[in-house]
Amino acid sequence: MQYWEDIEVGARSSFGRYDVTREEVIDFASRYDPQPFHLSDEAAAQTYFGRLSASGWHTCAMLMRMLVEHIKAQDQAGLGSPGIDELRWLKPVYPGDTLRAESEIIEKTPSRSRPDMGSYKARMTVFNQHDEPVMRLNSIGLIRRRPAG
Repeated sequence: MQYWEDIEVGARSSFGRYDVTREEVIDFASRYDPQPFHLSDEAAAQTYFGRLSASGWHTCAMLMRMLVEHIKAQDQAGLGSPGIDELRWLKPVYPGDTLRAESEIIEKTPSRSRPDMGSYKARMTVFNQHDEPVMRLNSIGLIRRRPAG
């Protein structure tokens, strides 16, 4: 089990693989971000994107899927997250792209009010198959402290 005490500032991880499909891009956008450039090739061709592109919120969801699998593989004593900081969508994500993620621990803090937990902040970057960064954010994770004894 990985606890707060095991988290090291400066530690880096590379993880995940997510194949972006046209069907999923349209389904997500239809449900949560129904802007024309996420739904139609013709509409997207008239925009900055040039072709059908994934919603930035969909890119966040794809990162979340990769992150959960990574955390499960580490057997982390995670307790969720109070949020993210500095979310930036850097490049469009298109059907046919394959995404992966990298993270770097940039800070960790013991809880002042809950001695059984702490938090850490990680700079996360999502890359496409050309190793181009497409999204960056700072995530905040809550995690258990190692039990006494």
